[in-house]
Parts: sequence; C-alpha cells; structure tokens
Amino acid sequence: MGRKERAGPPDEKVTINLGPVDVGRIDLLVEEGFYGSRTDVIRTAVRRLLEEHKEPINEAIVRQSFALGVVQWPKSAFEELRKKKERVNLRVVGVLRIAHNVSPDLADEVIESIRVLGHLSAPAAVRKRLEPKMVGRDADA
Repeated sequence: MGRKERAGPPDEKVTINLGPVDVGRIDLLVEEGFYGSRTDVIRTAVRRLLEEHKEPINEAIVRQSFALGVVQWPKSAFEELRKKKERVNLRVVGVLRIAHNVSPDLADEVIESIRVLGHLSAPAAVRKRLEPKMVGRDADA
C-alpha cells in the first residue's frame, strides 16, 4: 500500500465556463507570451488557489482520514484483511489503484465503504460491485 504524490494516470479533463471578457484576458496573456496556452493560464491559477488554501485542505484530509497521493492495494492486502476478518473504509485524495487480480467478491468482502477524490483505477467488475459502497463522486472517478 505504497503512496507517491503526483504519479499516476494522465491529468483529468475538467470543463469550465468563462465569460467572454475573462477568455479575452486569458488570450491576451497567451498572446503577450506570459503563458503558452489557455490551459497553462488556468492550470497555474488553479494551482495557486490550491496552494493558497493548502492549510484547510490538509486539515480536512487529516480530519476525514484521507490518504494523499497514489495508493495501491494489491491482492495480498485484501487477502490479509479477509484472513483477519477486518473491513476497511478507503478514503483517498489522488489515485486509488486496486490490483487487476482482485476479484469482486474479495473487494466486496473487505471494503466497507470507499471515497476517492481524484481517480479510481480498478477492474470493471470490481468497480461495478463497489458502486453501492461509494461515497460522493466516486462513481464518476
């Protein structure tokens, strides 16, 4: 169950609506050479905003017992928990990867609930079985 920050799948695509004046101002920044593209402007703005709110984000991660980064769950971790008759509530900000060889039955038996703010990577049959246990936007992850 190792963790690494900023690793994992390609960036997620997010769609936003902006007014024409804001878009024009962004285009002007690109045209003037401050940024390479609209995406660069928006990505930079979002990162600055997230950095500005770093403390409350980190407090929420701790308060809600989230793991941060890329969290990988191999089949052996599931089997060990099943042997101990333990269940888990998975909470991840980033990427949760459930190994390709984990069966839907094994995942269902071990996972009590699941919440991923970011991306869930799991076999299709496991995702389908876990849908009723997903909290928040996980079904969209």
